[in-house]
Amino acid sequence: MSRRKFCAAMAAFCLTQVLPLPAMAQPGNRAPIRIGLTPVFLDDQTAFVNAWRTYLESRLKRPVVFVQRASYREIVDLMRNGKLDFAWLCGYPYVRNKQTMNLLAVPVYQGKPVYHSYLIVPASDRQTRSIADLRDKVFAFSDPDSNSGYLVPVYDLYRMQEKPSAFFSKTFFTWAHRKVVVAVADGLAQGGAVDGYVWDMLALQHPELTSQARIVEKSAEFGFPPFVAGKTVAPEDVSAMRKALLAMPQDEEGAKLLRQLQLDGFVTGDEHLFDSIARMMRAIMDK
Repeated sequence: MSRRKFCAAMAAFCLTQVLPLPAMAQPGNRAPIRIGLTPVFLDDQTAFVNAWRTYLESRLKRPVVFVQRASYREIVDLMRNGKLDFAWLCGYPYVRNKQTMNLLAVPVYQGKPVYHSYLIVPASDRQTRSIADLRDKVFAFSDPDSNSGYLVPVYDLYRMQEKPSAFFSKTFFTWAHRKVVVAVADGLAQGGAVDGYVWDMLALQHPELTSQARIVEKSAEFGFPPFVAGKTVAPEDVSAMRKALLAMPQDEEGAKLLRQLQLDGFVTGDEHLFDSIARMMRAIMDK
């Protein structure tokens, strides 16, 4: 698939996946479990989301609705307003909004519940060795609430006593990690920061895209984007959802879904996985 067709397909998919909130359940029926997602990145996202919904409904014995939005902020707002029960979120908005959500489970990727931020540049750029080499260049961020796509590079500049607005000639948000890769590959940006897991998935599914960019640096490890639960969700629903996620590797259907995500499974996780994100957040806020 050409990059132009790939981008068009993604855009068309995103338009179809900005789903409305589910209607209230009728009296006598159990309300659906509402799970928030930002756009994922499988080739056939609709088929995967439908299969995952069917899987969870069979384990939870409840209707399940996935509510997809284009940004972390939209998902967080829905969580705050009690319009979602659970969400698969980035560690940065989780740390910022602990008062409205609890840690439910953390995905395990390549044997560990962690991931990295990747600093990338066009493949033709063989000189850049760190973000310090991108002064006065155009830089692409993914989402202002993304750890790997925003907080990490901003913190790197903070340690250099720099701010993005003064350091780069221009910055912009793409609102998706894969679109950061497209922006860098197409030369719209001379650098960008992306979720390493997303890059790895794209490298498997679309090597013609990632071959047009180059990884300059990989960050330290951070807690993998977690599954979270709203503070007001019933304890029995929280327990049932956690049990369903943790049991996926031991189940043939669950294991198949995990393979599509290139994940090993889920663990209950530890709050300390996100301590480094909290430290970076406090540092840039105090500046």
